[in-house]
Amino acid sequence: MRLLSRVGSPRAAIAALTGVSALYMTLVVFGNVTDYETNHAFVRHVLAMDTTFGSPDTSWRAITSPALVTAAYVMIIAWEAVTALVLLAALVTWLRRREETARQLSSTGWVMQALLFGGGFIAIGGEWFVMWQSKDWNGLAAAFQNFVIAGLGLVLLHSTSPRRG
Repeated sequence: MRLLSRVGSPRAAIAALTGVSALYMTLVVFGNVTDYETNHAFVRHVLAMDTTFGSPDTSWRAITSPALVTAAYVMIIAWEAVTALVLLAALVTWLRRREETARQLSSTGWVMQALLFGGGFIAIGGEWFVMWQSKDWNGLAAAFQNFVIAGLGLVLLHSTSPRRG
């Protein structure tokens, strides 16, 4: 029973979710680096807005400069990499039983994940670049799932915090 109480504890649940998030973000970075062109094409098409409805009221927002597209994509990969590292550091810190530091790192990692997927992909990609209009280059479902996972982690983490505030 003692093992079950540890494995099923809020601390273990948060550590597990941190580990899953760290693994996921690490694999995202790996995929973006090893399959650079596929994912670069996604960013290029979203920013170019070339598969949206083509309304002149929104199409002026399009970015087609190869240099700007590449810069945006590299910044996305860098943000993902730092997020993965922060979450990996959080996992290690959870395993070392340094709860206060682990909480801070997990929170930071999940906030970074929420900013990327909620702010970057849902708000900017989805609304500013009207990605929702594209049948071919619409990443809103994947962005939403990642935003929800980060949000769930943050709620779990902060609702079990010994010090609220």
